[in-house]
Amino acid sequence: MFGSKTQALQQRALKVAPLGVNSNFRYWGDGITPYVDKAKGGYLWDVDGKKYIDYRMAFGPIILGHAHDEVDQKVIEEIQRGVLFAMTGELEIEVVEMIVEMSPAVEMVRFACSGTEATMHAIRVARAYTGRDIILKFEGNYHGMHDHALWSTYAPADAYGNRRSPIPVPASSGIPKTMREFIITLPFNDFEGFERVMRSYGEQIAAVITEPCQGNCAAINPQDGFLQLIRKKTEEYGCVFILDEVKTGFRIANGGAQEYYGIKPDLATFAKSLGNGYPIAAFGGKREIMSIIGHGVAQGGTYTNNKPGVAGAYATLSLLKSKPILKTIEKRGQRLMDGLKDIFEENDIPAVFTGYPAMFSFSLGVESVTCQRDWQESDRDLYLHLVEKAIEKGVMPDHDAREPWFLCYEHSDADIDETLNVYAEIVKDVKR
Repeated sequence: MFGSKTQALQQRALKVAPLGVNSNFRYWGDGITPYVDKAKGGYLWDVDGKKYIDYRMAFGPIILGHAHDEVDQKVIEEIQRGVLFAMTGELEIEVVEMIVEMSPAVEMVRFACSGTEATMHAIRVARAYTGRDIILKFEGNYHGMHDHALWSTYAPADAYGNRRSPIPVPASSGIPKTMREFIITLPFNDFEGFERVMRSYGEQIAAVITEPCQGNCAAINPQDGFLQLIRKKTEEYGCVFILDEVKTGFRIANGGAQEYYGIKPDLATFAKSLGNGYPIAAFGGKREIMSIIGHGVAQGGTYTNNKPGVAGAYATLSLLKSKPILKTIEKRGQRLMDGLKDIFEENDIPAVFTGYPAMFSFSLGVESVTCQRDWQESDRDLYLHLVEKAIEKGVMPDHDAREPWFLCYEHSDADIDETLNVYAEIVKDVKR
């Protein structure tokens, strides 16, 4: 798929970095792992100089477009006055005020540096607030790289056991076995299972944490009423409801999934689109819960208010508030989804589309997908075969059927047309 410079750079990187990359998710395989030179707007160029329409958007952070001039200019202005002080400045307070204004359920906020940190801190606060230890999460949901939530994320679904009595599966060696006693897992969208577990364990559960959609498993949507059931049962049993909006926040609506679904969690976590690629994350929620931080509850980090991240967030949120950015993305994303649906229908390939126009996915060869167990039955080999052919023609989704397609404000109608033309051609070729 990639040229000689890419191949050479991978061999060089393999000598000094595990898998030749700095995150496992960036390794696609020997000879097929991309190495990037630059990006601008909705495009990126690899080290061989080949241009791609980018639908990875760095796993979602790039909401406005790569190297967005207004955001970058704000960052440049701010870092010339200093990058890090380990003290508080007015700009970060203004960003916090915007998050509170835009997010329906958020009354107080603390910053972090990554989505992993945001969910880790939110879980600690929930445990401190309730005086309980157990966390309930859903199979296929990804909440970062910390030991508390890295369970039942990417394992084959048959490892999870019977859906009435799921087995929590650690997603890595090195996670202490004793962590198992602090986690309960369930299939996503399992109404009956969730109610049954809450009846049995509700008074022992500190928090139920979920993504609004399964952001690392084909963006599978919540079925009607599922998030509302979580809200109802967590209130009934005194658990904290943590809505992980690391991917959906400031992407599917200015107020994220809280606004989109009209749901008010106790805590919410943010990262990705918050800073258009600059390193910034946050968690926040009810004043009553957040106010325990600093009163026997630890949260902090040297880089939590790093100036590039804070300035990036200030500029990004200001633009989201002042322009119809997400509506524009939604319109173009819907046209792309509809066009791809038509292509698969014309070629008699069953395809289930999930997610939202700004971040969507499709599962091939199945009739419905409601959880990771369903998704595993889809034709992932066909999906990947199409992705590799698309990349060869300059259209780049991620090389993983679990990862959604992401759009940004700079994706043009011409980009959508080109993508649909490419997929119309490669689907017919594969069908033949």
